[in-house]
Amino acid sequence: MKKRNPKKSSARKENSKTSSFDKDNMKKVLEQFPMQCREAVKLGIEIKPKGTVENVFICGMGGSAISGNLMQNAFPDIKIPVYSARDYILPSYAEKNSLVFISSYSGNTEETVSGFHEALKRKSKIVVITSGGELEKLAKKNKVDFIKIPSGIQPRLATSYLFFPMLNVLNNAKVIKFSENGSEFKNLITYIEKVDFEAIGMKIAKELYGKIPIIYASPRYSAAAMKWKTDINENAKIHAFYNIYPEFNHNEINGYVNKNGKFHVVVLRDENEHPRIAKRMDITMGLIKKKGIGVTEMGIEQNPMLTKVISAEYLGVWVGYSLALLYKTDPTPVKIIEDLKKALKK
Repeated sequence: MKKRNPKKSSARKENSKTSSFDKDNMKKVLEQFPMQCREAVKLGIEIKPKGTVENVFICGMGGSAISGNLMQNAFPDIKIPVYSARDYILPSYAEKNSLVFISSYSGNTEETVSGFHEALKRKSKIVVITSGGELEKLAKKNKVDFIKIPSGIQPRLATSYLFFPMLNVLNNAKVIKFSENGSEFKNLITYIEKVDFEAIGMKIAKELYGKIPIIYASPRYSAAAMKWKTDINENAKIHAFYNIYPEFNHNEINGYVNKNGKFHVVVLRDENEHPRIAKRMDITMGLIKKKGIGVTEMGIEQNPMLTKVISAEYLGVWVGYSLALLYKTDPTPVKIIEDLKKALKK
């Protein structure tokens, strides 16, 4: 993971200690990501869905749902449809031969609990992934497959625990090929332990500070771009947006004509992009720069797709964390979300 034309960074020195604004020590959780991956990859190995799996649904919200999108990016050759269900109901085509992951870190997300009941009515193959809460109770009561993951961290930091158990189940269902002992997983761990994500994240955060971040990527990295956006929202507590090539070239690009905000664009780039996408990136970035808008291009290094996708996602968490520190904001609390949940219960 490297910036194109990078300058030497002193971010490691500047951010070597936990900030006084990081009251819950989110930095420690971020640094534990390789360990989390090693723990998570051992979960769900025993779960083997019975019968034919015709399609896959990941039912969840926010940080608990992104694992499904990351899986689609990391395994682009998957042969059956995979859908995200970010709603109270499942689509009509979720049926008995559907494998439905009910993913909620807390186990109490009301949309996801509703999705569980929907999947149960349709007699789908259900796998619950949660740290506890109502969904743990429902899974045990209804005797459906259940993977319990560690509690005590923010859902947006629990990506590894929500992602790797799902891969193990999909491997057992012969939907994808994945193994803890496989070269792809080993490559991922080696890479994320080698790269200084903290330093790169702080450097990008400084470029984004005081601006509205806009993240662009090709469909290959749509999940990583989405996660960058949501991590900036939740950690730094500021607006951020994302979009995907080539779609935004047909609409959003017009927003730069009458520029009505202070923007900074980050582009996630891979040398193996479709050549027309690569050309669109080059031309679009040139047009945006002419409007006086800063652009940061992040080159995704040559690796297996699993490493590319997860490392791109992981960098975005560090960017959101670093932006929080620059804004002198505690990255952990999400008070406005908690206020919303309380109001919904009245």
